[in-house]
Amino acid sequence: MNAMERRSSAYYQRRHRERLRDKGLVKKELWVLPEFADELLVVEKRMRQPRGAAPGRGRVERAMSEGKVWTAEGLFDALAQADEFVYGESHIELIDGAQASLHLVMGDYGDLPLFLAVVGEQIVVEALLWPVSHVRDPAAFNEEVLRTHKVIFPLSTIGIETLADGESVYMMFGSLSAASSLSNVLYEIETLADNVIKATEAYEQLLLEAA
Repeated sequence: MNAMERRSSAYYQRRHRERLRDKGLVKKELWVLPEFADELLVVEKRMRQPRGAAPGRGRVERAMSEGKVWTAEGLFDALAQADEFVYGESHIELIDGAQASLHLVMGDYGDLPLFLAVVGEQIVVEALLWPVSHVRDPAAFNEEVLRTHKVIFPLSTIGIETLADGESVYMMFGSLSAASSLSNVLYEIETLADNVIKATEAYEQLLLEAA
């Protein structure tokens, strides 16, 4: 993970909530079976737009990417033309290095930073949740995550990573094939950002710095 952003996900959760309120949105709690989680996310995103809003203008570009095997540079060029980064409040940056990666700033999620890399035949998208030192009881927290994360956010995984400065942090990540369509890559990015916010809401009582 690139160290340009080191804020806890609780910070971005607060910003996310503030921006939703500023847009006039209201929170409604729903109870659904786990297998409907993906469908609910699609409905939620649609209902954040005004009734009758026109479909996204990036669908043609996304369709053209079917069957393509991505590189980090290719994904940067394609994502930079997607509606989320052209017309929305999100931003994207290509980070050069021995292994190029992308830094995404998700405007709809309080400017939450995500990092994307193409590793072999996989695309990996990840985000920092919080340092291990911010957890009240790491052993109890780890057990809670193992018992609940599959139900709360089945498409993402939580792990512990040691950063270059030696600090241990919890990361959330998701992966998909490097041959995935651009629409699927965008869906993975959106899902991970949404799951970071959900994880902070689900586990904030177990943290020393609750959101």
